[in-house]
Amino acid sequence: MALDRQELQARPVGVFDSGVGGLTVAREIMRQIPNEKIVYFGDTARVPYGSKSRDTVVRYSRQIVRFLQTKQVKAIVIACNTASAFALDVLEQETDLPLIGVIRPGARVAADTTRNGEIGVIGTEGTIGSGIYPDFIHRINKTIRVTGKACPLFTSLVEEGLLEDPVTDEIASRYLSELIDIGIDTLILGCTHYPLIRSTIGRIMGEGVTLVNPAYETAVELKRLLEKQDLLCPKPPALGENRYRFYVSDSADKFKRFANSIIKYGILTAKTVPIEEY
Repeated sequence: MALDRQELQARPVGVFDSGVGGLTVAREIMRQIPNEKIVYFGDTARVPYGSKSRDTVVRYSRQIVRFLQTKQVKAIVIACNTASAFALDVLEQETDLPLIGVIRPGARVAADTTRNGEIGVIGTEGTIGSGIYPDFIHRINKTIRVTGKACPLFTSLVEEGLLEDPVTDEIASRYLSELIDIGIDTLILGCTHYPLIRSTIGRIMGEGVTLVNPAYETAVELKRLLEKQDLLCPKPPALGENRYRFYVSDSADKFKRFANSIIKYGILTAKTVPIEEY
C-alpha cells in the first residue's frame, strides 16, 4: 500500500560517514532544517576510508545504505568526501531514494567565492587522488586553478579529540604551507572531520583565505532537495519522539562521548550494528 505524503515527510533522513566527521553534517542539518529526524551511521570499525580502495569504499557504502533502508529513511546524505567521490554515482544507479554527497555543494560555493581563481582543497588521500573536486569545479569555470593537498593525519587527530593541541598546530602548519605559498584565496575543507579543527586551519591560512565548509552547504542543499520533492517535514516530531538516532560499527561509548561534545542536542544512545551482515 502506498504511503501518503505526510507519512513520507515524517520519515527520517539517513546520514552516514566513516566515523565521527559526519557529525558536522548532522549538526548543520539539525540547525538548518530542525523539523527533520535523523538516523546517523558512523563506520567506526573501518575508519578511515581515505586510504582504502574505490572498490572497498563502494562495498562499505552499499552495506550502510542497506542498513539505513531498514530504518525507513526518505533520503540519504553521504557525509563523507571519500564515499561521495567513490560511491555516489554507483549508489544513485542502485537506489530510488534521493541521495546527496558533500562534494558538489562545497565545490559550487568555492567556485563562486574565489576572487583570484586559486582554490585549495584539503582532504583524505582518496578524495584528493580521485580528482573529483577539480573535475566538478572545472565544469563550472575552467579557468580556476585547483590545488589539492592530502592531510591524512587530520582525521586521526580529530578522532582522538586533539582539536586544540600543539601537535595539531604543528601538523597543520606543515600540511598547509604549500597552499599558503601558492596564494590561494579559498580553501575547501574537503573532509567532514576538518570543520572540527577549523579555527586552527583558519589561523594558519590567515584572514585573506575564505574557508568553505561543505557540511553547511550540504545541509542547505538537502533542504532544497526535500522541498523540491515535497519531502520536507512541515512540523517538529512529537514530544518524546526519538528525533535523532545514532548507530556505529564499533566503540559506541567512545562515539557517544565525542558526539556529545560536538552536538548539543543530547545523544542519549549510540548502538553498535554488525554492518558486515548487510
